[in-house]
Amino acid sequence: MSGNTSASPVIAVPNANARLYNHDLAPIAPAGRTWGVFSIFAMWMSDVHSVGGYTFAASLFFLGLTGWEVLLAMVVGITIVYFLMNLIGRPSLKYGTPFPVVARMAFGVMGANIAAGLRGIVGIVWYGVQTYFASKAVQALVLTFYPSAEAWTHSGFAGLTALGWASFLFMWLFQLLIFLNGMETIRKFIDFCGPVVYIVMFALAIWIVTQTGASSLSLQLSPRAEGSAIGHMANATMLIVAYFAALLLNFGDFSRFAKDERSMKVGNFLGLPVNFIVFAIITVIVTAGTVKVFGEAIMDPVAIVERIGNPIVVAIGSITFIVATMGINIVANFVSPAYDISNLYPGKIDFRRGGLITSILSVMVCPWIFVSSPQAITIFVSIFGAALGPMFGIMVADYYLVKRQQIVLNDLYTMSPNGSLHFDGGWNRMALLALAGSAFIAIGLSLAGAYGLMTNLGDWGWLIGAALGALFYMALMRGREAPVERILHSRST
Repeated sequence: MSGNTSASPVIAVPNANARLYNHDLAPIAPAGRTWGVFSIFAMWMSDVHSVGGYTFAASLFFLGLTGWEVLLAMVVGITIVYFLMNLIGRPSLKYGTPFPVVARMAFGVMGANIAAGLRGIVGIVWYGVQTYFASKAVQALVLTFYPSAEAWTHSGFAGLTALGWASFLFMWLFQLLIFLNGMETIRKFIDFCGPVVYIVMFALAIWIVTQTGASSLSLQLSPRAEGSAIGHMANATMLIVAYFAALLLNFGDFSRFAKDERSMKVGNFLGLPVNFIVFAIITVIVTAGTVKVFGEAIMDPVAIVERIGNPIVVAIGSITFIVATMGINIVANFVSPAYDISNLYPGKIDFRRGGLITSILSVMVCPWIFVSSPQAITIFVSIFGAALGPMFGIMVADYYLVKRQQIVLNDLYTMSPNGSLHFDGGWNRMALLALAGSAFIAIGLSLAGAYGLMTNLGDWGWLIGAALGALFYMALMRGREAPVERILHSRST
């Protein structure tokens, strides 16, 4: 694969409709599949090794469980994620197509725009939020080395100070430049991001142990919680699954570049169960050590390096976690909206233009205002986040149980009424009904719990939505399945 995604070798699709096809949405040819085990592994390191990932991993040890109970819940949760990622990644691996094209299998060649649009909105909003959080670290770094820049924090507009705007636009532009160079540059960037954070994390852990001694460390950071330990462990397990909810939809955007199924599975295994658990243990060692060194548990790694007081350490630590946040932002929140927006108007919007639109929209969201309102975040997560689970359930049920892993590749790119994915004018109404019904229930339960109207189901909402989506879809599609024999006959002709 070349440095520009538009030059990636693709499989030509005869008579492809311009409303459904461009070079970036086309199936990747074998020559373009350059992601080996390490690249998939590094992608997951970039997704986990961020300030948010650090805080999330540390928070699991504040659930009132013993260290071994947390570790067991983590093993179960991340193993579930591993198998689910393999399920959602296999169609893209087999056909070389990104998430919005795979969504056409269940929702129809036009109905996939609904699924892609919802995933795109989630990505755009969180992309802006992560960029804003990274910009705060940039601002802190500037103030550390140029205290006079504090004068720029007294005035501003649209909710940000002048220094805040400068820091945000710096992060915005830096990420955009990386993205516009294409998927191969993204691959090389995330190959660097994940490992470099490990270096800093191991250094922090070693420094903590030299300050406190290994005997003072504990894997339990809070008092024992009331109630059933099994119940708390189950909640922790689902919390881990929910953390990966976004990529549980669009992992295919990356698996399509994998060299083979072994590269995907081994990369997923190293990057998910192995990497996540190792990173979490290092995280809790550092967090536990801060209690003795600083008198309180500090869950922000940037704050830890700032407390050390050495300007060089502050600079290295801050820059490292800024880069790490960029890694997760590009992996989880940038690539998917770029493909999703391209899918809306393939003839006019390619991957690069989709990324540029994503960047512009992420600023228009005004993420600094968004994160200042807990109510806005609750509503957003409830409405859009609860739709991700049902979409996953529908797509997996369709591919494995309805289509039985047999798709006519050309039908992904045709508007012909004879195409097996044309349904009703390009829309599979059964899939849309299943999505609407399951999402309505999942969102309703989530909002009712958030506002105290019933027991808060927390992060079980994703599983409930996914299960309902699959069940509703299977029920609605009963008797409507395209027989495998007809699909195979259509492929042969």
